[in-house]
Amino acid sequence: MSLISLPEWFKKNTGCFLKNDILLSADRQKKYIMDDGVWKSTTNSNSNKQLQTSNIFSYKWNQEKTYTSPALLKKTQEWLKSRYDYIYIYLKAIQDHPIFLDAGCGAAFSTLELLGDCFHQLNYIGVDISDAITIARRRIQDAGYDGIFLQENLMDLPFKPESIDIIFSEGVLHHTDSTKEAITKLTPLLRNGGLFLFYVYAKKSPIREFSDDYLREQLHKLSPKQAWDALKPLTELGIQLGESNMELNLPNGIELLDVPAGKIKLQEFFYWYILKAFYAKELDFDAMQHINFDWYAPQNAHRQTPEQISQWCDELNLNILSMKTELSGITVVAKRQC
Repeated sequence: MSLISLPEWFKKNTGCFLKNDILLSADRQKKYIMDDGVWKSTTNSNSNKQLQTSNIFSYKWNQEKTYTSPALLKKTQEWLKSRYDYIYIYLKAIQDHPIFLDAGCGAAFSTLELLGDCFHQLNYIGVDISDAITIARRRIQDAGYDGIFLQENLMDLPFKPESIDIIFSEGVLHHTDSTKEAITKLTPLLRNGGLFLFYVYAKKSPIREFSDDYLREQLHKLSPKQAWDALKPLTELGIQLGESNMELNLPNGIELLDVPAGKIKLQEFFYWYILKAFYAKELDFDAMQHINFDWYAPQNAHRQTPEQISQWCDELNLNILSMKTELSGITVVAKRQC
């Protein structure tokens, strides 16, 4: 007798089912086997860039001490809540347990910080292409929750259309082979009125774009450990710039380089307009190294404009409830209108 089972809510809504301890998609085209509490795909059609990106995030999320300090958790939670506060209104208004797809969950870092005690209201599905999905399962269970965990490419999920109530994808879609295609593939999974919450990188100023592309081109040739070590001097630079507390006064700005007029700290000038050398005085070296590595090491790291995001959402009948554009990226809360 098999000890493997699926919760009724998962079978009923996604169309997936078990046969001889193998998880099958509704159309029987996708197969998954259970390994350490995670359903893992039996096929691999990832591009070389996607494979490199997956390996980078497997390495990054395994460096747990670099993202679990109280200071970083607090900073992350505040930033998430400032952008996704609508989720609390939504969860308070509904009675049933919505099906929540964590699309690119990594180690469930963002989800746990955003949802907190609200997690128990959800029927949770965590999906990630990398081995970090195993860490996500452990961290979620350590927090007292549970769910379904699937290691798979977001472009090839096994769920039937209109089976998901909420899709959350924080800083993930730009790490696929195509941000637009990822949004296009995920949207049909939402029910009518379902929520799509996501954050994607914004296009940067000209020199930052050049620096970012150049460093990624150098780093993707290295192993994850070599890339991590290669970025340490850049993290040290960011700390020195930040601790200098020097300020520039640019009364005329630099229009050719998209630099606005005004006063700006030297570190912030480097960070936004030259290269990403992160600094936050409340964080330690490991946390700042983690943030720099997250940006530079993945080969897939597309940047978008607000106009592109608005157009894609319009084409997919995603009604944008809020769109917050910052220098770092674009946060969207949208509702699907079938």
